[in-house]
Amino acid sequence: MRLRSVDKRYLPLLVTIGLFMFMFAAGSVEYTGFFSLQVFFNLLIDNSFLLIAAIGMTFVILSGGIDLSVGSVIALTTMISASLVQNHHWAPLLVIPLVLALGSLIGWGMGSLIHHFNLQPFIVTLAGMFLARGLCYVISIESITIDNEWYKAVSQTKVYVFGKSYISISVIIALCVVAAGIFLAHYTKLGRNIYALGGNEQSSILMGLPVKRTKILVYTLSGFCSSLAGVVFTFYMLSGYGLHALGTELDTIAAVVIGGTLLTGGTGYVAGTLVGVLIQGIIQTLIMFEGTLSSWWTKIAIGMLLFLFILLQKLLGARKKAGELTV
Repeated sequence: MRLRSVDKRYLPLLVTIGLFMFMFAAGSVEYTGFFSLQVFFNLLIDNSFLLIAAIGMTFVILSGGIDLSVGSVIALTTMISASLVQNHHWAPLLVIPLVLALGSLIGWGMGSLIHHFNLQPFIVTLAGMFLARGLCYVISIESITIDNEWYKAVSQTKVYVFGKSYISISVIIALCVVAAGIFLAHYTKLGRNIYALGGNEQSSILMGLPVKRTKILVYTLSGFCSSLAGVVFTFYMLSGYGLHALGTELDTIAAVVIGGTLLTGGTGYVAGTLVGVLIQGIIQTLIMFEGTLSSWWTKIAIGMLLFLFILLQKLLGARKKAGELTV
């Protein structure tokens, strides 16, 4: 019985990993040049900002919440960074801590409103989304290109791993965030509190867990990850623009769900989110190698996968309840 319960708990994650391996194998068979280490590394290079934002979203969803401000905070980070570095000639090492602090402050503010006034996370973070996106256009309605030498150097630096295969500095940052997220989720008291909060908030209160602090910290962490994703996105685009990362909040939610985290909270894995992001990246890569399909097929494929994983989660939840009733 114990093995079966473990199998059910890990099933969404195992399905996600199996799906990624199948898609990579299918691409390798179908397209010449697909089976290479650099193609895999490119998945990380192109989606490092999404991975960082998705890690923050994972903790929010694990706690039973949602954060719709992710894409807007990324865009605001790029705009503030570009404006201060390009127009006001601030040093990048002063700008980056500032935007990280600002993103964390936005997350802290939303978390405080959600907890103290018992507001729905959907509404509060929707307001945060509009606020951050609007602030972008207060700074400038045009794109601001960055020609700072430090940003260019970080953007163009290649870290060679095996032979001629390389990754970027953004990938290293993203993988460090994944490692920190896994440690936080599974080896700290805060991580256990987040899982408990997502499982049942009332039970968490009755057990004496710090629900207030945990909930606010979760949104603060999401704001920090969003602003860090914005910093990485600035390296990637070398510009700030109010339309950057449009719809990224939906991509992060999709990556988290495809990675096996329940939308209702309490169950999921940070490592699964990594695979969920890779699946989105490999769909884009397959479409690019095909050459005859529109990029919108990426959204169609991700939508179909979301339906399948939500259905799988529903079926597993129904079986779990049936088993509890039987016992």
